[in-house]
Amino acid sequence: MRRVAYDRVAAVEYARRWAMNRNPKYYDFEHIGGDCTNFVSQCLFAGSGTMNYTPVSGWYYRSLSDRAPAWSSVKYLYQFLLQKDIVGPRATVVTARNALLGDIVQLGRKDGHFYHTLIITEISPQISVTAHSYDALYRPLTSYEYEMARFLHIETVIKG
Repeated sequence: MRRVAYDRVAAVEYARRWAMNRNPKYYDFEHIGGDCTNFVSQCLFAGSGTMNYTPVSGWYYRSLSDRAPAWSSVKYLYQFLLQKDIVGPRATVVTARNALLGDIVQLGRKDGHFYHTLIITEISPQISVTAHSYDALYRPLTSYEYEMARFLHIETVIKG
């Protein structure tokens, strides 16, 4: 396995391109629980160029019926990104001040339930995000109502 840089520019460009539309290569989850994590996974794939095809615990998408839970679930994407030394993008939890373009934000409640995934597409002068499920392009993070936010900094990509 080898480590490569996460292409933040490619991830952000993908987010900007598909923020208000749907890429026909992927199913639109909007009517079956929301499309936010699916969209962010697409952005992560654009910036990493690799998927992890491990059944159940991996991170991949072939079709609606052949995908890992982490591809479209807030909880499972978080768990996947924080694993060490496995194929795919690798992340650490950071503060908002340490987040960069192409990093991920997940919004949650005080009880620890996180329910929305967004990608950072601008940090000047404040963090702005792009997302599906309430499609947004350059929406200020401060305009969302949430009790907690966690920031996932993509540190590297491990290729198989």
